[in-house]
Amino acid sequence: MRARHLAPAALLLPFTLLLAACGGSSRAEGGGGTGSGTDGKGSLTLNVGDQKGGSEALLRAAGELDDLPYKIKWSTFTSGPPLLEAVNAGAVDVGAVGNTPPVFAAAAKSKIKVIAGSHSRSDGETILVKKDSPLKRPAQLKGKSVAVAQGSSAHYQLVASLKKAGLTTKDVTLNYLQPADALAAFTRGKVDAWAVWDPYTSQALDQADAQVLTTGQGLVNGLSFQVAAPAALDDKKKSAALKDYTDRLRRAQNWVFKHPDVWAKAWAKETGLPEKVALDAVKRTRGTAVAVAVDKAAIASEQQIVDSFAALKLIPRSFDFGEFVDPRFNGDLPPSGTAPRTYGKAH
Repeated sequence: MRARHLAPAALLLPFTLLLAACGGSSRAEGGGGTGSGTDGKGSLTLNVGDQKGGSEALLRAAGELDDLPYKIKWSTFTSGPPLLEAVNAGAVDVGAVGNTPPVFAAAAKSKIKVIAGSHSRSDGETILVKKDSPLKRPAQLKGKSVAVAQGSSAHYQLVASLKKAGLTTKDVTLNYLQPADALAAFTRGKVDAWAVWDPYTSQALDQADAQVLTTGQGLVNGLSFQVAAPAALDDKKKSAALKDYTDRLRRAQNWVFKHPDVWAKAWAKETGLPEKVALDAVKRTRGTAVAVAVDKAAIASEQQIVDSFAALKLIPRSFDFGEFVDPRFNGDLPPSGTAPRTYGKAH
């Protein structure tokens, strides 16, 4: 049986495993498998929040977990929002999230600091429709139903895409669904469109009879972040470990760009994604990331997300995003607007 003919139920497992940094439910996964163990040696332990197929898998594949002079204790979360809840609670020292969860966490006055950033292409930030859909452009979404994960990067991409088309979220019916539920609704025709991110974009295009209505390219900032607990930053030894950890992630991302096939195979094994889907997602977005400074331009770009969500009353207050940034690790990293890498024609 070819993968594209799998029934919706058969598609759900990888999606539930892969709820990404951009949005999701609120629990940490239990023990077993990667994400519940410890790497390294020494008296210092860095508690790192992760997601299935995330930082741990990336660092391991790139060889960056070898010879760690400190310990990393991994905790795996389904998505960015609960990971940031753990950072706020001091249960996790640092973790990776997309561009929107920090906005929601900061609006709730969470104790968080953005300490590192990366800039990726936004071709994987999409609004999808079925191949036989009459919808051909975003303006035609008026009066239609759209599935989206609340507080996710896709949520902001939808807001921005609607605004460009002269619409607001009041012109559509929003169905706040996490990816597994959104996939089921999309596949069964319960919604007209689905705003989502990679690797779900790549999987839906390959297996769910989807096509792209529009992408976030030119509309969203393509940023993702490492977010740390202020208490960890105030600890000299942990702060030094955080600097080393972000350096390892940067080197691992450089490795991914040079070895997309090797990483796609490892990522597929880790998550249950088909290798073709994993490679598509790597070449469309995941492999294009370049480490950048969390600079004034990044803060201004995130402030636009803050202001947009505050105006729509989707967060309880407006605030200065810069107050939730610690730039100490920017060093000689390039500006946040540095162009992402590319593998050529978008996949």
